[in-house]
Amino acid sequence: MYKYIRLTNTLRYSGERINNGIRLCCTHEFNSNKHRSRSHTAGLLFGAAVSSLLAYKIYKENKFVYLKEAEKQINTDKYGAYQPNLPEYSLEEVTKHATKSTKIWVIFRRGVYDITSFVEEHPGGDQIMLGAGNSIEPFWLLYGVHNQIQIYEMLEKMRIGNISEKDAGESVKDMSDPYHNDPKRHPILKPASVKPFNAEAPLSLLADNFISPNELFYVRNHLPVPEVDISTYELEVEVEGTKKKLVLSFKDLERLQKHTITATIMCAGNRRSEMSKLKTVKGLDWGCAAIGNATYTGVRLRDVLDKVGIKEGSDYKHVQFEGLDTDSTGKSYGASIPFWRAVDKKCDVLLAYEMNGKPLPKDHGFPIRVVVPGVVGARNVKWLGKIVVSQNESDSHWQQNDYKGFSPSIDWDNVDFSTAPAIQELPVTSAICKPAPGSTVKIEDGCIFVQEFSRE
Repeated sequence: MYKYIRLTNTLRYSGERINNGIRLCCTHEFNSNKHRSRSHTAGLLFGAAVSSLLAYKIYKENKFVYLKEAEKQINTDKYGAYQPNLPEYSLEEVTKHATKSTKIWVIFRRGVYDITSFVEEHPGGDQIMLGAGNSIEPFWLLYGVHNQIQIYEMLEKMRIGNISEKDAGESVKDMSDPYHNDPKRHPILKPASVKPFNAEAPLSLLADNFISPNELFYVRNHLPVPEVDISTYELEVEVEGTKKKLVLSFKDLERLQKHTITATIMCAGNRRSEMSKLKTVKGLDWGCAAIGNATYTGVRLRDVLDKVGIKEGSDYKHVQFEGLDTDSTGKSYGASIPFWRAVDKKCDVLLAYEMNGKPLPKDHGFPIRVVVPGVVGARNVKWLGKIVVSQNESDSHWQQNDYKGFSPSIDWDNVDFSTAPAIQELPVTSAICKPAPGSTVKIEDGCIFVQEFSRE
C-alpha cells in the first residue's frame, strides 16, 4: 500500500511493503511556495516524493538490500572488421557505385556495403547519399545517433565485402575532427555518445538540489558545438512571405525587458535504456538523468516578435528556430513550435542568455538559446541564429524525421514519419535517484532511505 500525504508546504510519501516485513519510509520536505514558478514544468521536485518501486528489484538478506546491477557496455569492434570469407574491393571500384543505377556502396571501417535498398527508408532522408561511393565514417562522426548496436547490425546485413588493405583508411586519412573545438566537460558526466557529446550526471546527484548546477546539467548535442563571437553575434528575425525582418545584436537583446523563469528541460530519450529492456528502442542509451531544472534569464520571445509587428492573434501557425550548429553540408539544427505557444504570455517562452545566474555555457547554447517550458528538449534550440514566423513547421530533419510520436505497434518496418505528429508537450517522468543500482543499503528500523524526482 502506498499513499501521498499533503502537509503545509511539504510533500511526503510513505509506503509499506508488508510481505517480507520490510517498510519503505521516505520523507522529503520542500518549500513549494518559495520555489514555485509560473512556468508549466517548474513543478519538478528534485528529491521530492517516491512515486514507484517498480524500477528496482529489492532482495532482503541479513538486513541488507541489494539492487540489480547495471548492464555492461557491449564491444563494437567486430562491426566493420575484416572478414576473410568475403571478396575485396579497391577504393576505385567502390567510388563507381554512387547512384541507384550503379548501386550505392559505402565503406565502414574495413567493410564494404550495398545500401541501395535502404536509401529510401533512411530516417535522415537523402543525407545518406553524402557517403555514397566512399566512407560513411566522417558523417557518423557528425551524427552520433548511428553509434548503436542496432544500427551496426542493420549495416552488417548489407555487407558485400572488404575494402582492400592498400586502400583501408585512404577515404578518411585527411578527415579532420569536427568536434575539436568542443568545450571541456566535467569528468563526472557519463557520456551516452562522445561525438556529438551527449551525457548525463550520476542519477544520485539529481535529488541533491532543486536547481541543477550548470556543470552537471545533462548535455544533448546533435552536431559540433559552434564557436560564437559575442561581439559580432546577430539574431535574424523574419516573417515569411513579407518584407518584415529584424537583426538584433547581443547588446540589442540585453536592452529589452529582462525576464527570469525556472523551468525543467528533459530529453525525449530520457530513461530509454529502461525502455529497451522491455522492447528494443533505437536512439542514445540514456539513463534517468537526461533531465535538469534551471533558472533562465533573457527576453520573452513574444517581445522580440512584437518588434517585427507580430502579436498574439496574428494569422500564423508556427515559429521556426535555426541554430548556429551545422553539419558538413552547412545545414543547421532546426525545430519549431506552434505560433500560439510562442506568443502566449502564460507560456513564458524565453530567449535565454543566462543559466542559473551565469552566461549560458557553450554546451547549453551560448550566447542565446530558446527555452520552451513544458516542451520536449529538442525544440529548445541552442546557439540560436534565426527565427522565422511561418505558416509551416520547420523542414529540419529533427522536426520532420525525428522526435515524433508513435504507438507501440510501430517499428522500422512500418514507420511513416510524414504522418506522425512532432513531439511538443512532454510530461516530466519520475525516477528513483537513491539508492543507486548495484548499491547495498542497510535497513534501519525496518526502513530504507529513498530519494527521487517527480513532477508535482
